[in-house]
Amino acid sequence: MGNCLDSSSAKVDTTQRSHTPSGVSRISSKTSRSSVPSTLTIPSYSGRSNSECPPTPRTEGEILSSPNLKAFSFNELKNATRNFRPDSLLGEGGFGYVFKGWIDENTMTAVKPGSGMVVAVKKLKPEGFQGHKEWLTEVNYLGQLHHPNLVKLIGYCLEGENRLLVYEFMPKGSLENHLFRRGPQPLPWAVRIKVAIGAARGLSFLHDAKSQVIYRDFKASNILLDAEFNAKLSDFGLAKAGPTGDRTHVSTQVIGRLTAKSDVYSFGVVLLELLSGRCAVDKTKVGVEQNLVDWAKPYLGDKRRLFRIMDTKLGGQYPQKGAYMAANLALQCLSTEAKVRPRMSEVLTTLEQIDSPKTVATHSQPQLQIPSQKSPMRHHHSPLNLTPSASPLVSHRQSPRVR
Repeated sequence: MGNCLDSSSAKVDTTQRSHTPSGVSRISSKTSRSSVPSTLTIPSYSGRSNSECPPTPRTEGEILSSPNLKAFSFNELKNATRNFRPDSLLGEGGFGYVFKGWIDENTMTAVKPGSGMVVAVKKLKPEGFQGHKEWLTEVNYLGQLHHPNLVKLIGYCLEGENRLLVYEFMPKGSLENHLFRRGPQPLPWAVRIKVAIGAARGLSFLHDAKSQVIYRDFKASNILLDAEFNAKLSDFGLAKAGPTGDRTHVSTQVIGRLTAKSDVYSFGVVLLELLSGRCAVDKTKVGVEQNLVDWAKPYLGDKRRLFRIMDTKLGGQYPQKGAYMAANLALQCLSTEAKVRPRMSEVLTTLEQIDSPKTVATHSQPQLQIPSQKSPMRHHHSPLNLTPSASPLVSHRQSPRVR
């Protein structure tokens, strides 16, 4: 999509947060590592996890001694990725680089490429306390929360200035790659709904956990796909504990009022991306079309005009009833009033209804007959012409942190 910026959350949810200067990186502190406190307190969350979690609050040492995670040495991960060789590079993001690695499934030691279990190794840039804090938050959440629609964290490395995370390998890469990059075959309707359902299950699990988790970073680049296009949420560096007791929201210095409905808004943006094949902000477009939500909203509740925003790469091959239901759902999620947005559990129920055989049975006639053909080989490659396709957080863009 050329100069397409931020794949999901570029639209500011003015009901949930204060304005943040554009271009502000979420890793902005240049504080030295020595300023990191020895007991950084981050709550734990068990939800419906299969494992028991220690009581809160937890110290940094307790988080890093999680029985669910392996503590790798830096040398082990050097060997697993062939010394972080360029031909092991999967992609790059604002956080750093992701490399492909191989480890033994039982001993978790490095093995020869092509043998053992494939993993994705994320190597963070040394950015001081803020980067360390987000890295630690990721370890805390993914070390405890286990669900089929959350990416699995296998282990970590904290050695000197080096901070790395080891994840399960996701062979289909990110949703962003499939929707907005030239080259891959367009996602058919059934796969798009399957991805939306999987992502909704992940968010619903977080929101309905015993100790609610607000994800805060829901976007197409953070939705990873396995070999069967099952969706899994990745990157929990910005996650926050939900409100407890009599509180109705969480307050943060930058974001202001934060609730689970902020995630619902972001879900609405991604659902709109799935329907339209367009990203949230696209500077290659003109006028109102640069902002997907502003452009698409007038069509979402109109059955007769809905086809105008539907992805032409679908060739009209989608159920009219299902598309209209999905468009109405997106419209509800994108409401400017947070209170009237549905809960993620309600979103999930609606998506499952859309996916039911009865809804899928009646397909629309193609609005425009578009032959299925491969796009010219103009892939957006990562450095060294490697496809950034199968690891956590491989987006090349730094998205504005807005909710």
